[in-house]
Amino acid sequence: MGSAPTRRQVLATGAAVAGSAALLGPLGSTASAASVSASEQTTAAAKPTVVLVHGGFADGSGWNEVIQRLQRAGYPTIAPANPLRGLTTDVPYTAGVLRSIEGPVVLVGHSYGGAVITNAAAGIPNVKALVYIAAFVPDQGEQLGVLIGKYPGSIIQAATRAVPYANPDGSTGTDLYLRADGFRAAFAADLPVATTRLMQATQRPFSASAFTDTTTAAAWRTIPSWGLVAGEDKAIPPALERFFYRRAGARAVVEVPGASHVPMISHPGIAARLIQDAAEATG
Repeated sequence: MGSAPTRRQVLATGAAVAGSAALLGPLGSTASAASVSASEQTTAAAKPTVVLVHGGFADGSGWNEVIQRLQRAGYPTIAPANPLRGLTTDVPYTAGVLRSIEGPVVLVGHSYGGAVITNAAAGIPNVKALVYIAAFVPDQGEQLGVLIGKYPGSIIQAATRAVPYANPDGSTGTDLYLRADGFRAAFAADLPVATTRLMQATQRPFSASAFTDTTTAAAWRTIPSWGLVAGEDKAIPPALERFFYRRAGARAVVEVPGASHVPMISHPGIAARLIQDAAEATG
């Protein structure tokens, strides 16, 4: 666009031309703005919604750095609160969130969240891709408490503390917490101590039933998947993550050497890139 006319040029051109310019200027600006707005809407509509599901001992804030990157890239993104009450509660809750979204979805799960999305995405046609970040990827009929022992290397169970709680019906459940003296080593050894102290203090416990609930559906059998292996994961052994992704026929697997169980926090750029790869491949 040319530069705006100076006062001298307007005076020299005459009142009639200046009046014409005054009429045409707003119309041109409005058309330009409408064109930009339509372009932005088209771009936004072309991108799937990314749904990020956290695991146990955590909440949606663990995705913050990934969310910022995805939003800058134009992806609508949400990180709903996973109830962490076991698969029988968390799966229908997450499925409800998915059904509320119009258009295609890229569904991402971390840790226990991987088991949740594996079950929740089954039968929901707008879920176009599954992305597993240092996650469980169970098959139908499997339990996480059995899978965690398939390969050596996990120290998560030794670091947990069981706390009973009362249900409304008078029965008793058991919540699992990570102890202060075991949190960093088992969960986030590649993050600063000050950070992990805050994470431990604000952790969200999850029900011990998550380890005994049985997977009833395996969405990865019909939905393409991607996986990220955390090379120094002490919660889910890297060998188990590789097994999961290989069995699921993941289209791509990224391994992050030295990463703890929370690579979406310590290496958010890598996690975000993998999610974008999945979105672009299925868009």
